[in-house]
This record gives sequence, structure tokens and C-alpha cells, in this order.
Amino acid sequence: MMDREMKQMQGGEIGPDHGGLSGSIEQPDEVQRLETLDEPVSTTILRDLNRVWVKMKHVLLPTNSDQKLTDWDLWGPLFLCLILSISMSWDAQSDQAALVFAIVFVLVWCGAGVVTMNAVLLGGTISFLQSICVLGYCLAPLNIASLILRIMNSYKMLNVVVVALAFAWSTKASVGFMAQLIPPERKMLGVYPVFLFYLTIGWMVLMQ
Repeated sequence: MMDREMKQMQGGEIGPDHGGLSGSIEQPDEVQRLETLDEPVSTTILRDLNRVWVKMKHVLLPTNSDQKLTDWDLWGPLFLCLILSISMSWDAQSDQAALVFAIVFVLVWCGAGVVTMNAVLLGGTISFLQSICVLGYCLAPLNIASLILRIMNSYKMLNVVVVALAFAWSTKASVGFMAQLIPPERKMLGVYPVFLFYLTIGWMVLMQ
């Protein structure tokens, strides 16, 4: 009898003598998250790539919900920054390609950092890394414009139109998110640096 009760208790069940209840011990969320350490590397990479694509699609096709961008990561911004740096240094002279790459890379990250610090000092409720994530993902339209200019190499007026549309797209996507996290009376002070940030990058894309 004792052996039977012990087996029931170990299995998470309580028999009739204990009120007829049954239950099970659930693993906490922390333990479940740690189990991902045992999954294949390919599964982890595919999951991260899917998250990056979802956020990039959220920028390229804005919706009324910004929930996806609140779950920040830096893989997408790093990927987009590398593509932008490579595309802009592709046609540079061999002795200047590395310099152009470094300038674009540093400008993107330092510029995003300055814009973020400005938003925080204005009393914004956004975290530093979350803002970097949003500004980085919103580079996607300018990345597309840079690749189009490299592939087509068309007339200057058409290049201006392409970059202008990409600049407006990037600015709208980022401002729509950032403006919600800055006090209303200081919203313009927080949005203006975002405008300058993408304007500078857009000008560099046009002049590449």
C-alpha cells in the first residue's frame, strides 16, 4: 500500500485517500528557455533569421501595431549596416574601399547612438538598445535604394527619386515608432535628429 502511494506521489498524483486530487509539476519558463541550448545550431539560426525577417517586413510594410519592434535584437541592424557599407564601398577605388566601408559603418552606429541618447535625455521611455534596433531596421529602404543604384546606375534624376522615396520610407517607419515614446511637448526635438540621421545616410547613398 505504501509503495503504491509513493508511486502516485512521484507521478504527481494524489489518490482518493488524499482528497481525490491529481496534478503535475510544471517546469518554470526559465528551465524551458534553457532547453533551447540543446537544440541544433541550424534550428537556432533559422529561428533568428525568421525573427529578423518578421521585423524587416514590419518596417517595409508598416502596420498599426509596433509590438514586433519592441522585442529588440541587434542581428538585423548589423546585417543591414554591413550590406549598406559593402554596397557603398563596392565601386570605390581599391585604396579607398576600406575607408568608405569604415566611415559608413561607424556613421550608422554612432549616429543611431546619438539619436538614441537625445531621445533618452528628452525623457523618452525607450531603452537604448531598443532604439538602436528600431533605427537599424528602418535602414532597410535605404539599403534597397543603394542596391538599386548599384545595379541600375541609371539617370541622376531617377536616382534622386529612388533615394528620396527610400528616405521618406525610412523616416516614416522610424518616426512612427519613436514619436510614441517621447513626451508630446518634446516630440519635435526627438524626431528632428531622426530626420537628420536618415537624410545624411540618404545623401551618402546618392553621392556614392
